[in-house]
Amino acid sequence: MAAPYPQVVLLGDSLIQGACQTNEGFSFQSALETHCVRRYDVVNRGFSGYNTSQTLKILDKIILAPSESGPKIKYLLVLLGANDAAIPMQVANQHVDLAEYKVNLAKIITHPNVTAHKAQVLLVTPPPLDEIFKAKLDIEAGFPQSTRETKISAQYSEAARQVAKEVEGVVLVDLWKELMDVAIAKTPGFDASTGTLGDPETGKRGYLEQLLKDGLHMTGEAYEIFFKAVEKHIEPQHPNLSQEGWIYPDWREAEWLKN
Repeated sequence: MAAPYPQVVLLGDSLIQGACQTNEGFSFQSALETHCVRRYDVVNRGFSGYNTSQTLKILDKIILAPSESGPKIKYLLVLLGANDAAIPMQVANQHVDLAEYKVNLAKIITHPNVTAHKAQVLLVTPPPLDEIFKAKLDIEAGFPQSTRETKISAQYSEAARQVAKEVEGVVLVDLWKELMDVAIAKTPGFDASTGTLGDPETGKRGYLEQLLKDGLHMTGEAYEIFFKAVEKHIEPQHPNLSQEGWIYPDWREAEWLKN
């Protein structure tokens, strides 16, 4: 195998698993790999459908303690909660109680295998929900109602913010706010004081329909907004202008390569 570089690990559900795909011409993971090239390996550990309880059960198998021969984790990005926020159902039940979700998130980012790496943790809030469109698709799929609700999903995003505040050294990436701010700005005439885009009570999807392809999962534009919110927290700040942190130097500067 190739000798490992320090790692940027992406941990989460389908929103992370899907980050490796190209959506409308943009790939979050490819953009991040370009940002980190010759410095860090970007490792995707996204598990579609998983909630925080399920992730905790496998965490010690996917985040290993540091070893002499193994790679070190420089950054750990965690995006979980979209499935925890699902409405409790008798079938396809992904729901995790809000209080338990907070506890699980804290356990994940303070797990001994994580803290041993002394990695910078980036905790990401679950994104907004377009419940209007999600309900339509869920009912068409045979569910009695939408499997998720705007107001409930927003509570899980707020819980992630609280965990980021409570755990020392954690960087918050507020994906809910990043996407909602863009959606509001690009929805002509919408007054945010009247409600939330995507909420049936508001009755308006607005620009959220351009950011959430099925009401839940992100489009390429949304992933690009996500990337811009993340890249500023991962060195270097100007990857195309600096060779700082390269594992091996530029070919023009390494005397030992000239012989």
